[in-house]
Amino acid sequence: MNEQFVLRQRPVGLPSRDHLELVRSARPELTVQDELLLRTRYLSLDPYMYGRMAATQAYAAPVELGEVIVGEAVSEVLESSSGLYSPGDLVTSRAGWQRYSVAPANTVNRVPDNGLSPTTALGVLGMPGFTAYAAMTAFGRPTAGETVAVAAATGPVGSMAGQLARLAGARVIGVAGGEQKRNLLLEWGFDVALDHRSPYFSARLQAAAPEGIDVYLESVGGAVWQAVLPLLNAHARVPVIGLVSNYNGTSEPAPAGLGERIMRTVLQKRLSLQGFVVGEFPPELWQRFHAELTGWVKDGSIRYQEHLLDDFTRAPEIFVDMLRGNNLGKTIVRV
Repeated sequence: MNEQFVLRQRPVGLPSRDHLELVRSARPELTVQDELLLRTRYLSLDPYMYGRMAATQAYAAPVELGEVIVGEAVSEVLESSSGLYSPGDLVTSRAGWQRYSVAPANTVNRVPDNGLSPTTALGVLGMPGFTAYAAMTAFGRPTAGETVAVAAATGPVGSMAGQLARLAGARVIGVAGGEQKRNLLLEWGFDVALDHRSPYFSARLQAAAPEGIDVYLESVGGAVWQAVLPLLNAHARVPVIGLVSNYNGTSEPAPAGLGERIMRTVLQKRLSLQGFVVGEFPPELWQRFHAELTGWVKDGSIRYQEHLLDDFTRAPEIFVDMLRGNNLGKTIVRV
């Protein structure tokens, strides 16, 4: 039997079992040529999924009511009507939150046989890692002597971005929540690790960046962004990949006039803000990313953490825990 999580109601605030329903049905079958029957082995949980559930992101179609929640997965080929793949092959696919799926063979990618765990194809060598790589190499472009700040710095995107900045010779400030995450950042070579939950966070960030901030990877928004904004140097670069602090729908509204303050600062300091959608980058950048990052992961230049959990039926609760920051590294469900 197949098990799927489908959207029943659009969430306002954090999603719950009231919004997502576990549906059981017959396992799908192949019906045409060049298709694959896939069994999900590992399911990636990522913040962008909330926007698809709540229909708040304009760059991609939302999940419609009754549809399976979207998501990347490492899947095993069970049956194949294509000459490209055979039973037993591992591929990355857009399987979504379900145990079994059918996909055209030309829509999946083979998991590289590189000696690393296949789960890396969902994290450090997958979409999150590539997001950080594109943000840093195509737009942030940190150089030796500059100061880089990274929000959600123990997450799969932030941790990669900070380490890439360190390899470029920049001084890196990581922002995370809690002592355990701070210690992990220091272990990974971040120069400074700050706890955004501290009542002294803003003052400590200012003390940690006495010469200002040249590159800031934005994925949180809220109080972290408000603390970073006045510290940005002239011509600072701000790759924007998300605003997870707004996803729970319960945050206090922005202070009056904050939008005008932001735009005034953008003008006065000639800031560059750039939103990122990884699907818009050319295949050549993906190829360069995989070639460089595989080597750096193998030789220890880039380190990563995975938050690997069992029990597919608890995926909604695991997802909410991630949005609350209760994960340490890339969140993956072993299906």
